[in-house]
Amino acid sequence: MDLGILSGKKENLKRRAEILDLTRRFFFERGYLEVETPSLAPCPIPEAYIEPISTECGCLLPSPELYMKPLLAAGYGDIFQICHAFRKGEKGARHREEFTLLEYYRVGTNYLELATETESLVLSLIKPIKDSPKIQYQGKEIDLTPPWPRLTVREAFMSTCGWDPLNVYDDDERFDFELATRVASLSNERPLILYDFPGRMASLARLKQCDPIVAERTEIFIGGLELANIFSELTDLLEQRQRFQHELAIAQAHRKDAAIPEEFLGALAKLPEAAGGALGIDRLVMLLCDARSINDVTAFPV
Repeated sequence: MDLGILSGKKENLKRRAEILDLTRRFFFERGYLEVETPSLAPCPIPEAYIEPISTECGCLLPSPELYMKPLLAAGYGDIFQICHAFRKGEKGARHREEFTLLEYYRVGTNYLELATETESLVLSLIKPIKDSPKIQYQGKEIDLTPPWPRLTVREAFMSTCGWDPLNVYDDDERFDFELATRVASLSNERPLILYDFPGRMASLARLKQCDPIVAERTEIFIGGLELANIFSELTDLLEQRQRFQHELAIAQAHRKDAAIPEEFLGALAKLPEAAGGALGIDRLVMLLCDARSINDVTAFPV
């Protein structure tokens, strides 16, 4: 083990600890309860393109959602958690198989309102660290002054790629590639709140009542980094089962182990109207440390 590499990250790790402390304060001040749930489960939520890491005792979870939503259904109210999450095969400067995730749920709100609260969270982290709402990230100056620009998925793809993903149903790989390589670049100078995703790309999100081909899902990008994924929670048990079956079929076609978590589905019957968000802590720290790689902001590199 190269101890020089470890000691060279000390300032970034101090900034990381400060960000975690400020994040907790933000949620405590707004009445959220911090919870802790298992990282290991016998049956994770089936997701077509996310594969959990299997062990002899079960699967390491890609998200704490499996256990946090039953807490919502049991009446816990607004909750958040900072935990390690696991996704098989995730590698690169912005990805790793084990990463740190902030997941949070607000009762009685929707995806756009929670996106605004997430904007407030990031701004609350900037104030103690920076003298200005402008930050430098990998040679780019990004102005975080609120309100942040908002675009629908349709508007963003039409302006940058020249096609409408709401009317193209069989090219999700193209969607993912151009989202990462072209649409994300819209956040190089100002953050971007991208909302109203195709319904087929949000298996746990509520569909818009006035436009059911669209899901109430939003993603936040800053400096080209996908930072947060937020949606209005789907509470319809039958519809969720149908979506899980669809995700299961795709996962099994890719030879991935997957099954439907029946206990989780049972909890949806009592789930209140709510919105949930997941924010990548490692990427947030990268942004505020002007770091190129997750390995630069975690003590032990992969």
